[in-house]
Amino acid sequence: MNQIDRIREMEQCLDVSAAAVRRMTDALEEYEAAQKAYKKLNDYYGSARWMKDFEDDEAGRLPRDLKRGVLSEDAVYDLITEDHALKVRMMKLLARAMDKHLI
Repeated sequence: MNQIDRIREMEQCLDVSAAAVRRMTDALEEYEAAQKAYKKLNDYYGSARWMKDFEDDEAGRLPRDLKRGVLSEDAVYDLITEDHALKVRMMKLLARAMDKHLI
């Protein structure tokens, strides 16, 4: 590979990497901002209040037009599972990067 082609290739690597870092930074900021809501939801799920709300929904005591995915038996659990898997993935990525001295 000649010098000009190498510089062009590396410039493309810079552009792709810089864009990915910006998107990841934005995503992490959004994720961090959502942690308070996530904790509140996690505390609610499976609590006595959640159980009461679930039972009232099952008994038809809640408005039909009320959005209530939070009362499904899977939505919150699936989110918690997905969040855990994401954290494990980020830890593995960080560990590999540190092992290769990329950070």
